[in-house]
Amino acid sequence: MCGICGIYHQQSGYASPEQLGAMLDSIYHRGPDEDGQFATADGRLAMGMRRLSIIDLAGGTQPIYNEDQTIAIVFNGEIYNHQDLRRDLEAKGHRFRTNSDTEAIVHLYEEYGVDCVKRLRGMFGFSIWDSNRDRLLIARDHLGIKPIYYTRHNGQLIYSSEIKAILHHLPERPSVNLEALSDFLSLRYVPAPNTLFNDIYALLPGHRMICTPDDIHIESYWDVDMREPSPDETRSEASYLEELGVLLQESVKMRLMSDVPFGAFLSGGVDSSTVVALMSQYLSNPVKTFSVGFEGAHGEKAFSELPYARQVAEHYQTDHHDVLVSADDFITLTEKVSYHLDQPLADYAEVGYFKVCDLASQHVKMVLTGEGGDELFAGYGRYTAEDYAPYFKHIPTPLIQLGSQVVNQLPRLRRAKTALYTYSLKETAERHINWIPNFSSQRKQALLRDDIKRQLGGHETRQVFQKYMDATAAQDMTNKMLYTDTKVWLPDYLLSRGDKLTMAVSLEGRVPMLDVKLVEFAVTVPTHLKIKDGTRKYLLKQYARTLLPSEIIDRKKAGFPVPVPVWLQHQANDMMHDLLADDVIRKRGYFNPDYVARLISEHERSFADHATMLYGLMNLELWHRQFIDQTQPTAKASTPLVVEE
Repeated sequence: MCGICGIYHQQSGYASPEQLGAMLDSIYHRGPDEDGQFATADGRLAMGMRRLSIIDLAGGTQPIYNEDQTIAIVFNGEIYNHQDLRRDLEAKGHRFRTNSDTEAIVHLYEEYGVDCVKRLRGMFGFSIWDSNRDRLLIARDHLGIKPIYYTRHNGQLIYSSEIKAILHHLPERPSVNLEALSDFLSLRYVPAPNTLFNDIYALLPGHRMICTPDDIHIESYWDVDMREPSPDETRSEASYLEELGVLLQESVKMRLMSDVPFGAFLSGGVDSSTVVALMSQYLSNPVKTFSVGFEGAHGEKAFSELPYARQVAEHYQTDHHDVLVSADDFITLTEKVSYHLDQPLADYAEVGYFKVCDLASQHVKMVLTGEGGDELFAGYGRYTAEDYAPYFKHIPTPLIQLGSQVVNQLPRLRRAKTALYTYSLKETAERHINWIPNFSSQRKQALLRDDIKRQLGGHETRQVFQKYMDATAAQDMTNKMLYTDTKVWLPDYLLSRGDKLTMAVSLEGRVPMLDVKLVEFAVTVPTHLKIKDGTRKYLLKQYARTLLPSEIIDRKKAGFPVPVPVWLQHQANDMMHDLLADDVIRKRGYFNPDYVARLISEHERSFADHATMLYGLMNLELWHRQFIDQTQPTAKASTPLVVEE
């Protein structure tokens, strides 16, 4: 696990070693063990990496080359099938000098060119320089577990695993992408390829960038074929269940490949508990597990799922560790978390995620996590809620809107307000956004200043989701939503948070639920085995019943219970008022200050729970102060470049 970055001039130019060094310094946390740099003889390309050593600790130093050193790579991630690839490549005559998974990519590229990415099973972001072809290949893994960001400026391409590294190379202060800001207000996160920075973009999952002196273009190399089985593809539930078990076991076992101590995050939910259960079957020593809970508003342990995690830990006799997040933690860590995320998230559970990452990093260097199960097997309530949308089509829209307006005048009732407003929307993509909004479409209109709305013109966040719903071959609405979540919610929210916050403490996170073969299987599972008799994630839960206590499987999905709404009324109230003061809102110029004041007042009076919206605005202000108002700090010295002969 590492962080990479590079500077590439298409035609002529000089990629400064000092600038590359500053970029690497800014992502030191991603790889404190060592770094490596490479430059072409003509100075047009400089690329480097920071390394967190996990596999082949002594021999995996990067950059790594092919036999005659005409191909060089810097790599972030893990390739779980590298030993199988190595055997095949050695049989074809390739000679390896290390045991690292990185070297397998180099020889795979020699053999298959840019299509090498199609044979990789793992998580990755890498760049390969091919001196014979004068070609640079940059690629991101199938599901987007590892990030790649880039910008183009004055004939050069600048790329990195984190946006903050790119900022070191920009000649002027970055500016805000208003379309991305609008999307963030709706979604809680910024959907790729945009970022909140103008002219800085994210390479999409399953995409590669091919750079030559004549052209830089981006293309897709993989996508999921989300389609319903045809009538002649009948399979029994037992058959699907058996294949799911085989693939899950294989995926977890592959991710135990490591030369350093490792463990697992354990929330007590089905996904992470299943991963821990399978790990326990393959390891002779107890699995090291890590969980997080939250103190209540007055120090009590009222906001915690730790009992469920401890139950699983006791069941499998794990070496269990947990930590509680206090209001003081929330106040002191939010700014640090914001810095490491690169872009704001309206997710106040992120402080807890960071705290459990920090806890795990004190014991291990790598963890397995449970992300992906909900998006593959339909674990969220919005998938079943959408089933009722057709019934509302027969109710006149004005009547639904009137009911929504009446309910909005009542205190609390957050879920009822969300449901009524969402069912009043006629388009599926618009409803999909508003089931889990930061600001609903209606509230966003009230929040934004008129001049900002004019600058946004015809941009609508709905278009982001509609693009993916139109792209999939799926006809079933649940599968359309799952496909969209796999393309947007999963990589741009959950996986981005996971990558940035594990790497913030030099910890590697692996996600067995998102093995590419498991994903390709999951999309073939018919909807009635994902949701059956009202049970979401049915097939996965059926498999989990062979491993876990029934109370873990059948308990209501609660998400990440966090007392931030209460903290914003009390312990963190001063922090909220500092970040969202009237003069601050007016200075930024995006929002109606009276509307922000109204949200604060209603929240403080407990008329409504506006914590997600308020925290999103607070995080946006912190981001603005850290990345727009001031330049980025540097740290740690880097080693000299290795220059191409």
